[in-house]
Amino acid sequence: MARTTHPGACPLDCPDTCVWQLTVEDGRAVALRGDRDHPFTRGALCGKVNRYLDAVNGPDRLTTPYVRTGPKGAGRLSYRPASWAEAIDRVAAGLRASIDRDGPEAVLPYYFAGTMGLVQGWSMGPRLFAHLGASRLDTTICTAAARAAQRSIYGGSVGFEPESIVAAKLIVLWGANPLATNLHLWPFVQQARERGAYLVTIDPLRTDTAARSDEHIAPLPGTDAALALGLMRHVLDAGAADEEWLAAHTVGWPELTARLDEWPVERAAAECGLSVEVVRRLGERIAATRPTAVRVGLGLQRHHGAGQAIRAICALPLVTGDFRYPGGGALVTTSGHHRVDLGSVVRPADMPAPPARLVNMSRLATVLTGEADPAVTSLVVFNANPAATAPDQARLLAGLRRDDLFTVVLEQRWTDTCDFADVVLPATMQPEHLDLQTSYGHHYTTLNLPVTRAPGEALPNTEIFRRIAAALGIDHPRLRDSDEDLARQLLRGTGLSFEELRERTYARATGVAVGTAPFADGGFPTPDGRARLHDPALARQGVDPLPGHTPPAEAADPELARRFPLVLIAPAGRFLMNSTFASLPWHLRRTEPPRVHLHPDDAAARGLVDGDAVRVRNDRGAFLAAVAVDDATRPGLAFTYKAYWARLSPGRATVNAVTAVRDTDLGGAPTFHDCRVEVEPVPAELLIAEPPQDGEAAPAPPPRDPAIRRRTYPVEAGRG
Repeated sequence: MARTTHPGACPLDCPDTCVWQLTVEDGRAVALRGDRDHPFTRGALCGKVNRYLDAVNGPDRLTTPYVRTGPKGAGRLSYRPASWAEAIDRVAAGLRASIDRDGPEAVLPYYFAGTMGLVQGWSMGPRLFAHLGASRLDTTICTAAARAAQRSIYGGSVGFEPESIVAAKLIVLWGANPLATNLHLWPFVQQARERGAYLVTIDPLRTDTAARSDEHIAPLPGTDAALALGLMRHVLDAGAADEEWLAAHTVGWPELTARLDEWPVERAAAECGLSVEVVRRLGERIAATRPTAVRVGLGLQRHHGAGQAIRAICALPLVTGDFRYPGGGALVTTSGHHRVDLGSVVRPADMPAPPARLVNMSRLATVLTGEADPAVTSLVVFNANPAATAPDQARLLAGLRRDDLFTVVLEQRWTDTCDFADVVLPATMQPEHLDLQTSYGHHYTTLNLPVTRAPGEALPNTEIFRRIAAALGIDHPRLRDSDEDLARQLLRGTGLSFEELRERTYARATGVAVGTAPFADGGFPTPDGRARLHDPALARQGVDPLPGHTPPAEAADPELARRFPLVLIAPAGRFLMNSTFASLPWHLRRTEPPRVHLHPDDAAARGLVDGDAVRVRNDRGAFLAAVAVDDATRPGLAFTYKAYWARLSPGRATVNAVTAVRDTDLGGAPTFHDCRVEVEPVPAELLIAEPPQDGEAAPAPPPRDPAIRRRTYPVEAGRG
């Protein structure tokens, strides 16, 4: 039997966007490895994706459409298989009923980074709903605060060239844990260290990366802006501000100088819960070291003051002039270096797209329970699992249970969200469809071609939306574009061609060469090419135009702290990718069942020991977990890994039972890490997960392995 090997791209929500080599036998994927020739990922796959074929070939793949016959929330016992013709007819009838009764804005598409592919994720589906005049989705749930902050200060999501970090003499990983969530950056960091670079990790948790750094600084959650302001003040006091570069390539330096008068090192240290010496020592190191690279993670933006925090951190290398040098400056994401114009693909010039309201996806719980006017009466979910991943879980599930809400879910396997659908449609996975992958962590674009058979009747998202459009009686030619047509449209203006990528698989997609400093002479994507330390546009929105410190909403609330004394954050784990792998036995064995990590002082104060069963609660809800007692965190700060499914968890709830619907100061992003809770003991038997309501067996609790737990303390990075 012939075996062939084909290149492709990992589709998951990660900055690395690996290129892989997939071995196929008789139409079935049988082996997977990294592409050793890729300049950034260099042949390695992460612990999540090494077992990706478990997901592709798993017995739980959805292979036929399903329609609901029983109550919402009762699992697959409430559903029966259906033909594609029946399922699509039901979808069209449900959408048409909402539009005819309540207007097109009553329809809400809900999607995000279940695949990062631009063809299957961000083209045909949004195009159809834009043409219908449906509510438009504000995709805020991961990077919106960071995007808004970078747009304000740099003009876009740009920064130093990531491979050039090897030239840095000081590397500051700020809220970033690349060993868990940006693995392929780590060899470049290590290469810099071999050349003498000093590595500092700033993170409330002692992550894997922090443990391997030269220095770990653990500020209180939500105080990153205060630390950045204090560091800038020290740089200024040390006479190390690059006045010449600032005058030539920024605006607002005099105003920021006045602001820094308010932020002596002593104030910053007190705000962050750090010693003055720790802050001063880092300030001295930054003042004296060129180039310094500041790699900013995304987990630190999940609190109320996130936008100002990102602005302040991104201002620091402007003050020092580090953008002069290869490997110097700041980087949050590389998205702005990729010249894909999604707007022109979603709303082509030759296709009508009526104006429509913008709905913040992070507020889905409140949108479905009264916030939206007109009410959302049809919800179409693809590339997302909001029942597991969106905040304020109890209120969200109440909204999904509404009798008047018609819900469609496109999925690869039966998730928490499927339990509330009226129609479930089986979708393909990456080896089975065409897609185009850019990256938010490097500068390469990759073409992924279909090389295996889809299981059963599963279809690509694009084909599903073509069929829905046809069933709705919409005959616009743009809704018949093929996947290749969509890929070609997405590549317009990028300097890359479909033919080039089909021949080479991947290509460097930006004009930024490795080993260069793209903003050495300014040229930021602002109207005048200057970075904005003072942004008048923010003032017009009622926001402080200078970088400043906005305290977290719950973490800094002394009244709330009396009732809920622990601040809870929920980073990403090494073996789960958002909720993508949270039903797969291999991945679950390595993550262990849900645990809440407590500092020994906090555990002792509650009479808790390692392994005890607890309820983690606040006014919004509660979830069950086992206690892990360790000193990876500081007193008063607890953490638990995100991404578990409620249907497979004890008590059928996850950490999002306690997270709030609350907007960040910029961008309207969620505040998952701005959350106060209390932890109380419960009987141990409550931790035994009940079988899902559809009668399927719950995964057996994996054997406990403290070594696994103690070597994985990752901080969230990436979208969602």
